[in-house]
Amino acid sequence: MPDTNPHARALAALGHDARLSIFRLLVKAGHDGLRVGEIGDHLGLAPSTLAHHLSALVDAGLVVQDKQGREVFNRVDFDAMNRLVGFLTSQCCTGVGP
Repeated sequence: MPDTNPHARALAALGHDARLSIFRLLVKAGHDGLRVGEIGDHLGLAPSTLAHHLSALVDAGLVVQDKQGREVFNRVDFDAMNRLVGFLTSQCCTGVGP
């Protein structure tokens, strides 16, 4: 989805149960993030399935991966998450009139 709005891409990525579960787990993990294997252990996802869903979250700009030796750490991009929440709430309660 190269030409889509970044907010639409992020929301589409979060619109899948497995990806939403991964994202919520990584939010709970905080700035330290989790290794791929730790995510799989917590959620019971097969490695290939997990890789697919993590890739979608990375492509959507919500998750950042850092390779440290043989381990890949996954962290939420909290700035991106806050921009998405800000987008969703930016005009909260302002009415829909002209």
